[in-house]
Amino acid sequence: MRGLTDRPGYTVQLLEGGVTLEDVINEHICEQASVEKSAFMVADLGVLMHQHASWQRLVPRLQPYFPLKCNRSPAVMEVLASLGLGFVCANKAEVNLALEHGVSPDNIILSGVCKQLALIKAASKNDIQLLVCENEAELSKISRLHPRAKLLLQLSTEAHAAETSVVFGSSLKSCRHLLEAAKGLGVQVVGVAFHVPSSCQDTQEAYCHALTDARCVFDMGAELGFNMNILDIGAGFTGSEFQLEQVESAVSPLLDAYFPLQSGVHVLAQPGTFYVASAFSLAVNVIAKEVVTRRWDSLAPGDNSDDTEFLYYMNEGVYGPFGIKLLGSAVAAPSVHKHVLCAQKAVYPSSLRGPSLDQLDHVVERCLLPELSVGDWLLFSNMGTCGLDNPCSLSATQQPPVHYAVSASDWYEMQEAGVELDGAMKTLAMV
Repeated sequence: MRGLTDRPGYTVQLLEGGVTLEDVINEHICEQASVEKSAFMVADLGVLMHQHASWQRLVPRLQPYFPLKCNRSPAVMEVLASLGLGFVCANKAEVNLALEHGVSPDNIILSGVCKQLALIKAASKNDIQLLVCENEAELSKISRLHPRAKLLLQLSTEAHAAETSVVFGSSLKSCRHLLEAAKGLGVQVVGVAFHVPSSCQDTQEAYCHALTDARCVFDMGAELGFNMNILDIGAGFTGSEFQLEQVESAVSPLLDAYFPLQSGVHVLAQPGTFYVASAFSLAVNVIAKEVVTRRWDSLAPGDNSDDTEFLYYMNEGVYGPFGIKLLGSAVAAPSVHKHVLCAQKAVYPSSLRGPSLDQLDHVVERCLLPELSVGDWLLFSNMGTCGLDNPCSLSATQQPPVHYAVSASDWYEMQEAGVELDGAMKTLAMV
């Protein structure tokens, strides 16, 4: 295993000779002194390449734009920018990050329901023209501060409305008014954006309604003289190929009917989770444990299992990398580091909490784990969307460090695809 210093501040480990990602995790666990066991992440950059290949194979018409709110890690930025992805930015820090990595302003979309004036000015200064807009107040700000902007009207969807009580996007009826207002202000409208959440149960119906409404907005815009040529079908993509195939089967015939290739409409999507979730794993340490007495009236009928139950405290919680729990997302049960499995096979009901005493700091409500000891390690997979390099505002601590790795075969494949990591081959060192 050798280290590739690819950019000041982080190193990518090139895995050779049968070395695996598990070896990388074991190495970093062994490096830590018994009194300094800190959480850390390991990222496999080869996963980004594999996910990109799957995206191109399964949904070749959908041009991917990566939402930086998912993951702002420098190595991720460099790989995705080299692969030619566009980026969706919601604030000045994300705009600056995209521009620093050589992303063309033409490949940046400025999102956000209520943009600060400074953000709109920054977009104008850097010639970022694609902005999302969903109400007249935003339209008024944009017309004053960025008259050269090209707007995507954010269209509300029934699927998203069913998921949250917060009004998101403009209704079909309101879009007519916004288009007329934009015409009066001399601001260009070039397309429509919408969002169908991945939790939607009826994908076919949700996309049918959304794309039908989008077609209506395109027709209204054309009547008013706008050149409507961009359709953004939003996020809502998990890291699963099966789910992506479901979306493709729902969307493809509708696009053929409403937005055929000969129409010249560019179709975009925002696959954040799809690209990065499975690339990152988080290792946390058990810092305390309690034995909890189970109430017999809570047991299921016929449950004759041992009444032993454990509560474990970890050195990271919802005010750190598990912040997605505060947003309503579930955290899957972890695996345990291999030495725990070697010691015993029995499993017990267990709950996992973060290090604070806050009742909200409950990471996993209940799962089955072998009995753990203080100092044991737990491994959480699919942690690539927990706001890396974007510390939670509720936390006074930094996010865990990220150790990047890539297999030799993936690295050579990435180079053939034109992926460049700044200064990646300048320093070689045995690890």
